[in-house]
This record gives sequence, structure tokens and C-alpha cells, in this order.
Amino acid sequence: MFDSLKISLVCSRPCSCKHVLTSFTNQGYNATLLAYGQTGSGKSYSMVGYKPNKGLVPKLCERLFEAIKGNQDTRQCQVFFSMLEIYNEQVVDLLSRSSRPPGGLRVREEQHRGFYVEGLRTVPCDSAAQVEQLMEQGTRTRTTAATHTNANSSRSHMLIVLQLKQIFSKESISKQSNINLVDLAGSERQRSLGSEADRLKEGTAINLSLTTLGNVISALADMAVGKKVVHVPYRDSVLTKMLQSALGGNSRTVMIATLSPADICYEESLSTLRYAERAKHIQNRPVVNESPTERLVKELKAENARLMQRLSRLGQEGRSANDETKEIRQLLTRNELQIRTIHTLWEQHLQEALKDWEQQYANITQERRMMQMHPYILNINEDAQLSGVVKLFIQEGEWDVGLCDNTSTSITIKGLGIQQRHAVMRNEQRRVTLTPLKGSKVTVNGRAVGEMTELHHLDRLILGSNCTYLYIGFPSERGADDWSYYDYDYFLSELAAAEGIHLGQTSAGCCKTDPSLLAVFYDYIKLMPLVAEANQMSQELNKGVEFKLEIKNLVLSDSKGHDLEKYIVCRVISKPSKQVWIWSKAKFVNRKFLMEEIYQQHLAELKGEHGEEGLSTAAWPRDKDPFWDPVEPLLLGTAHLWLQSLAFHIPLDEQLEVLGSEGSEEAIIQAKLLPCSSTGMPLGEDDILIDPSELLGRRLDVQLVLEQCFGLCWIREDRSRGVQIGFRLFDSSVPFYTPAVWHSVIPALHHKVHFASRQVSQRLLDYLQSSALLLELWGLQEGCTILVSPLEGSKGTTEGIFFIEGDGTTNNNPTDSALLNSSMAEFQKEMEELKRVNKLLMKENQSLRGQLNMGKNGTTSARSRSVRPSCDAEFARSLKLFYHSMTSVRAQLQSLRRQRPGESCDLLSLRLFVDEQSGLLKDFSEHLEATVSALKRDVAAIVRRKREQWGSWT
Repeated sequence: MFDSLKISLVCSRPCSCKHVLTSFTNQGYNATLLAYGQTGSGKSYSMVGYKPNKGLVPKLCERLFEAIKGNQDTRQCQVFFSMLEIYNEQVVDLLSRSSRPPGGLRVREEQHRGFYVEGLRTVPCDSAAQVEQLMEQGTRTRTTAATHTNANSSRSHMLIVLQLKQIFSKESISKQSNINLVDLAGSERQRSLGSEADRLKEGTAINLSLTTLGNVISALADMAVGKKVVHVPYRDSVLTKMLQSALGGNSRTVMIATLSPADICYEESLSTLRYAERAKHIQNRPVVNESPTERLVKELKAENARLMQRLSRLGQEGRSANDETKEIRQLLTRNELQIRTIHTLWEQHLQEALKDWEQQYANITQERRMMQMHPYILNINEDAQLSGVVKLFIQEGEWDVGLCDNTSTSITIKGLGIQQRHAVMRNEQRRVTLTPLKGSKVTVNGRAVGEMTELHHLDRLILGSNCTYLYIGFPSERGADDWSYYDYDYFLSELAAAEGIHLGQTSAGCCKTDPSLLAVFYDYIKLMPLVAEANQMSQELNKGVEFKLEIKNLVLSDSKGHDLEKYIVCRVISKPSKQVWIWSKAKFVNRKFLMEEIYQQHLAELKGEHGEEGLSTAAWPRDKDPFWDPVEPLLLGTAHLWLQSLAFHIPLDEQLEVLGSEGSEEAIIQAKLLPCSSTGMPLGEDDILIDPSELLGRRLDVQLVLEQCFGLCWIREDRSRGVQIGFRLFDSSVPFYTPAVWHSVIPALHHKVHFASRQVSQRLLDYLQSSALLLELWGLQEGCTILVSPLEGSKGTTEGIFFIEGDGTTNNNPTDSALLNSSMAEFQKEMEELKRVNKLLMKENQSLRGQLNMGKNGTTSARSRSVRPSCDAEFARSLKLFYHSMTSVRAQLQSLRRQRPGESCDLLSLRLFVDEQSGLLKDFSEHLEATVSALKRDVAAIVRRKREQWGSWT
């Protein structure tokens, strides 16, 4: 570490920080340790540690008190401890025994002290064990606050402040140092999540501290390299105010940059390294701190010395000055009393702290004794360091569980969705039961319960929306079980499994996970508690809005039949207006932060603590309400219209099932694909092709006809709604939409579009043989914008034909269409001339064939003339029948794939399901075999007639 670079990046040996910081403080310098990195990379683990693995803070305290103990002969040391948390730009004192003030503690500024927290409790300590006990107390307070405000360590900053005062008796000097140990929030919160052009600046308070910290570091780094910086934005956030001395001020600062080894965190890791690299350029100006109290004591002692000299001079001169002598002695007495008061103040604080420590030690001893006597529930938190801190004992008798805390038979639990009397727990005859009360939400082992339930050892409880507890049974039931196995993720996985969202398993029982579903599964279970909290806040604020998680594209595929990328969205439903929105994961998370802000204001209003600052929840503007959005069209589902028959000039008429994202049937669409001429006339059976390659280089005209929709679930739910159907053909750059239809569950569409290709390429032919036309069903709501194709009002050519070009785009520019029309007219003339010449040649060929067969058997000739031209037509008709049959076979196969047994099927239901599936499978195989056999018979008959005909000719 260099003197000119006081902010350093420590990566390889973070534990060496304790030696560096201890040496700084012993010399009288302020010191700061910052832990920066994304969530899950090890910040809290490095700072605080976990279970037997101690972190930097307890190790630093141990070394600090060892140094104090080893130098007691030369100096006297006093250590004060304080612990606070910054969440949503509010400061919370984690050691305070009083209730949390609304809006948090205030951060003030003095000329000599700088920024400080008004009313922050500081506790004197004389051992590392006492510091650890205070940290445990702060963690307990932090756990309770996290349950109540929905915060966790990844979204809040934790600051531990150690004030060290050293008094050197021989030198008659003192030094005072402040050690700031900072565990910052997850750095990925700083990343912009507003890529969806949302109208709100969402989650600004969460990101403000880290964003401002980055701006401060950038400004100070620019100053260090000689750039002109007008302003360093220390005052823009609470965090940077508290760390002003640590960044570019009077402190020696160390930064730990924590990195995640996962490859998906590459960008975050790179950003963290760049952040730390900028921090290394900051130059602090640390100085040895002299205590202002000690300065006052020095001044008093110096004044006493002057007064004593003055008294001695008066005595030597023999002058009688009783009044003056009396005044000097009064000053001496007052100064000595003030010095004695300053020295005894530390002893008083230490005695008070020792009393608190003894009380806490007694509480811990009592808690351990009760753990060996009674069952209890302990908290499980998203942050593993906050799990197992709160233990609520269930002694014999009946206990009310809820917000009530004014009775001797109550167990107090605070959190979202917790009622005044939420449930009743009974401990009778060594049996513990839980009975939910009316209107309360209680979940046991992932399933909601509404009646009395007996609890067993290691049962999982969720009370309200987010209060998670693990039940620990009687001592005789416990054995050697490790409760740490049941972490927060286990609770969420259990909830997801109860909703039917779980990882698949093979029949052998071994886990066989679909990689495409793994990330979606973990996203789903992580968002489940957030959705529960949002629903509870909506209910308590009377918003009438319901949130529900969905897996987008769970069963949907693209035009090639390949699975689409799956991701999580949140369906938002307004119950009064029946409006529906679909929010992305990022949008929902950011909106929830704003919901929490409204909810906290609502709680302040209920307590009568709502002041002039902020806005009443009743007067919240609708355009800034996080529960509301402008309505937009919603994609309800898709259907596949396969194009293979077009390669043979065979028309297609099907009823297509529209499937939603999760496999639900949204509607039935009746659609037709009709090969036609350039004028729109349907082609006949004589135009059916045997070999699709005959299309190459030729013109292709197709009409898409959308006749009608059936069984629209979207409109059945609310008759004021409407629908549109969108589609793209051959990777068209622009979508096409049908006109909007409203209020009808069975709307008639009667929409027809004529597509054409002037010259079929191999790429287009491959597309027809392997792809489907993807029909998208869009749901409309009152007030939303109707979907319009960019080609609306410009119907391609004057005949209303949209041309498909070889590069997969539709060319419908009016100027280009005019040029193409003139070119087409010339081609038509040439075509007519070629047809006339071809007709003459065919007549001449027929005449020559007649002359050639004059000398042969008339019967054979007649037979050959009648059979030969009919073989191709018969083959085409056979193919047509085959494709129509295969369409119904494909529908049967899709129906078989969709059918699955229910999650809660018993053995009898499962047998009935297997029998039904066996019958359907038998019908499917018979239908398929009959279709293929019919085609084989037709082809064999045609080949036999061909051979007979060929034999007659030869």
C-alpha cells in the first residue's frame, strides 16, 4: 500500500485488511473498509462471516482489543461501538431500544464534526466478545426490520462505526480514530433496468446511494489525475454524506472488490473491477486526530498552572488580596471539577454498557435454557446471516399469534398480511397445533391451511405474505437434524411445487432437469414472495389489483416448430375495471419499490405521523401510481398453419387451436390457404403438383382467408373487449393485422389477403415445406391502441396483391408497384404469344401422334389415350386425400401431447387416465395406418396401370 494511494483494491488476501486497519487506528488515523460487489459475491461473508467462519469485523475487533491489552502500561483506550443501516435513503439505528422514528434518523452537519447521525446510540465496549454481542443484537433488530419493510442485505447498506480514543500518559497527548466498516448493497442494483421506456423513474431511492457513490469516486479520480472538477456530489445521498471523510478526506481507506466466479456474472465482475480501478486513483489526506475533549482538558490544565503561578506570586509579594485570591481558588476548583467530570464520564458510560451486556447475557442464557425445554419457531430469511436469529417459544397453553403484544399469552409477529390475531398455537399433552383465524393467510409445508393443523418437527410455516418460520419440535423429537438444510430457497421451492412449478424427475428418481427451464424455475421462486407482498399491499391499500406470475412461451414454438425462449412475466389484473397488463420481471421489481414507498406512507397516515413531506396515498396521481399503467394490446396465444400443402398446390382448410403461453386453449380459428391464379381464381385439381420442385422459377399466388373465431376466452371474461389476429409470411419485415372485432365470443373475421411470389426460389420452397404461418391472437381493451400494419392503406399493387421477394420481404412501395405493373404488362404480352405458339405446337404434335398410331391396334391406342393423361391426375388426387388425412392425424397427436394427469391424482384416477390414453393412442395408430395404407394402395394401383400401359405401348 502506497502513501499516495490511500484507497486500495484488496482481492487475493482480504483477511490482511485487519492488520492494515489496526495499524492505522493505533497511529491515530481514521480508517474505512468498503466491501463492494454484486449480490452473492461474498461481501457480507467477508465482512461479518457466517457461523464458525469469522469475518473481517470480528477479527479486526479481536486484534484491536489485543493491541489495547498489550499496551495498557503506556496508554489508556476507550472504544465506542455503533451500528446502523441505510435502506431507501433512511437511516435505522440497529442498537436503539426505542421504536423506529418515521423517515429514519436525521443526518446533520457541523463544522468540526462533519456529517453525523443525530440520536445514534454509541455503546462503550471493553472486549471483543462484547462487540460480537452488540453485532448479534443489531442483526436481530435488522432481521425484524427486514421482515417489516421487505428489505434484505442485497438492497441495504450496513455501517459499523468503532470510535477509538487513546490517551498516552507519558506524552500527555491523546488520539481519536473512527473506523467505518461498510457492507454496501448489491452493485447490480445500480444497473439501469429502464430499457422498456417505462414512464416512471422506478426504484430511484434504492439505486441512489450506489449511483452517487460512483459519481463521487469518478469525480475524485478525475481530480487526482489533474482534471478540473467543479463539484463533488457528496450531499446527493445519505451514504456519501456518511463516507465523505473516507473518500478524498481525512481517512485511510481500503476497498474490497468481491467477484462472482459464475460466467453469467461476467459483465458485473468487469464493472466491479472498473469501479475499483477508478477508486484506486483517489488520494486521501489523512492526519492524526487529536480529541477535542483532550484539547479542552489540556487548556484547563494549562489555565490551572497559570492560576497556581499567580497565587504563588501573590504569596511571595506578601500582598493582601483576599478577593483576588478567593476568585483564583474558585477558578481552580471549577476547572478541576470539570476535568474530574470528563474523566468519570467514560466510567459511567462503561458501567451502563456493562449492565446492558449483563442483561443481554442473562437473556441469552435464558434463551438457551428454554431451547432445551420447549418447542419453538425460528425465522428463516433470504439472507442466511439473518436466519435463525429470532426464536419464538411455544410454552404450554394457548397462545395468540399476531400483531397483539399487550397480553402475556401472545406471540408477537410483525409483517405484511399479519392480522391483530392471526392464528392460535396450542401446546397441550406434548402436541403443538396451529389454527388459522378467519381471514388470515397461513401456509404449512407449501400448502395453505384453513383449519387446525398439528405441527411436526421441521415443519415450514409462512404467516401472512413474507414471515417464514421453521418449527423446532420438542427436544425428544429433534435428534441430529440440521435445520440449516431448510433455507429460504427451500421454502420457495416448496411453494412453487404446490403451484405445479417444479423440476422434472425421471422414473428412476434421479433428477433430469431441462436446462431451458432451470433459470426460469429459479426466477419464478425468487419472485414468488415479491408477488405475495405486492398482492398484500394492494389489498391493504384498497387498490383492487392482483399480481400473478406466468411463464412466457412455456409450450409455444416458432414458425419452424422450435421452442421459444422461456422467461417470467407478471400478469397484473385490475379487478374493478378488469384491465390487464403484462409486466416484465425488471418492471415488476422496480414497481414494487414504489409500492413499498406508498405503503410506508399509508402506515404513517394510520399512525397519525404523516407530516408535510410526501404525498397522501389518497391523493397519489394516477399517472404516477405504480399499480396502474396505460392499457395496451396483449398477446393471448399463437396457432400454427403449416404451409407444406402449398408446395403441391393443394388448398388447406383447417380449424386451428390457439394456445396461450402456458398451454391453455384461448380460441379456435378457422383459416384457409388457397393456391390461386394471379387474378385470384382458385386452382383446380389439374394444377396439383406431384413434385414440389416444379414450382422453382414459377409464379406462386396464395390467398390466406381467416373466416371466424370460436370460443374466445378473452371476450367471455369481459364483453367490452376485442381481438385482432396478426401474422407474418416468409420472414416479412412488417406484420399484417386483421380489423379489430369487439364484444363477440364468436366473431366473424372474413379477412382475405393475397400473397404472390413472381419467381419461387429454393429458399422460399424450403420455407413452404418446413415452416408454418404463425397466427398471433391479440387481445384489445377499452382505451388501448388498435394494431395497424405499416402497409395499411397501401394494398400492394392495384389488384391488392402483396409480393414476397426472394430476400424474405414484402415490396409494396407505390412507386415500385407502378414500375412492376408496367413490367408485368410486358410479361403478359410475351406470355400470351408463347401460349399461342405452344397451342399450335400441341395441335401439330397431336396430329403427328395420330398418324403414328394409325397402323397399330385401335383398341390399344384408344386405351392408351384414355389412361395416360389420367394417371397424373389420379396421383394428385391421392396426395390430396393423404394430406387432408394427415392434418387430422396431426391434430390427434397434438391432443395426445397436451393431455397430462393432474398433480393430485389418486391411483384410480391415474388408471382411468392411462386407459383413456391407451384408447386415444389406439385410435391414433389405426388412423395413421389407414391413411398410409390408403396412399400405398392408390400408388400401387397407379403404378400397376402405368406398367400395363407401358407394356401395351411396347
